Amino acid sequence: MGEHKRIGILTSGGDCAGLNAVIRAVTRRAIGTYNWEVLGICRATGGLMSRPPQVKMLEMDKVDSLLMMGGTVLGTTNKGNPFAFPMTDGTVSDRSQEIIEGYHQLGLDALIGIGGDGSLAILRKLALQGNLNLVAIPKTIDNDVGITERSIGFDTAVNIATEALDRLHFTAASHDRVMILEVMGRDAGHIAISAGIAGGADVILIPEIPYTLENVCRKIQERQDEGKHFCLVIVSEAVCTEAGEAVKISDRSGEGRLGGIGQYLAEQISTSSGAETRVTVLGHTQRGAMPSPLDRLIASAFGVAAVDLIANEQYDQMVSWQNRQVVSVPIAEAISKYQAVDADSTLVKTARGLGICLGD
Repeated sequence: MGEHKRIGILTSGGDCAGLNAVIRAVTRRAIGTYNWEVLGICRATGGLMSRPPQVKMLEMDKVDSLLMMGGTVLGTTNKGNPFAFPMTDGTVSDRSQEIIEGYHQLGLDALIGIGGDGSLAILRKLALQGNLNLVAIPKTIDNDVGITERSIGFDTAVNIATEALDRLHFTAASHDRVMILEVMGRDAGHIAISAGIAGGADVILIPEIPYTLENVCRKIQERQDEGKHFCLVIVSEAVCTEAGEAVKISDRSGEGRLGGIGQYLAEQISTSSGAETRVTVLGHTQRGAMPSPLDRLIASAFGVAAVDLIANEQYDQMVSWQNRQVVSVPIAEAISKYQAVDADSTLVKTARGLGICLGD
């Protein structure tokens, strides 16, 4: 059974469906198999910065109801890089040492960090600097973490986007409209290409494949010539204007975030083709759902495997889904390989084979 250990777990970066299923799996494996203690760290690295560190003792009876819950009961943040942390006076400060001290104050033998490529890069830097035993679990609705076929949260996001296309189909047909669905995807078009094929979109626009409005309008016209007076368009939020400019929305603090490409396309298509056009922006609906069965399965497998890596003292590793099984890969290797949509991939070839317009 090995020695008694006390391990910590945190969720970092944007939330997604399946995080609570990981927390449950880690707790059940660590306590049920190894009789370890499990501390849930609140608000990602923010909990380790607090004094005393903010944690929840995780126990078997407290985690059983987590399997189907969306979000994360531990809370998370995707703001405030601890190596350049924004302070209230407008300056930035390196607070990495406070996080490292928090880990040691809690007497942790290891830490499981659940995050995307950005969060995992920060956690790995902290681990190297402070001699922390880190094991990583990939999660992102964008599915863009390297060397894993699946990240937690992706399948649920695709399900939500596909369901939205299914619903838009009927209203588009009833009113002879072009319906544009804008989905998340910070840099990658995985959600758009997967949901677009599954939901029967006529046009799929992703950042990896350049498009022209002329080609999009030609597709709309082709459908009209065939007597089909409606069209379904799905677009990833990271798609730029024809001129190559990112479309952003400014929030109160003046920070820009991706969003608005759907409205831009609607105006351009309406002007060019005369088609009546409507836009739906899914936004955080894609993050906030109950996890799909597949996300629950992947989350459970990842959680168990991460605990087993700690039992075998295999640190600086990330669990990865490859060829129907969980394997471990070096974190450094995983975060060095960004996984965008390959323009020659099976899904892109499938979309083309189905006659879907990709804008090029």
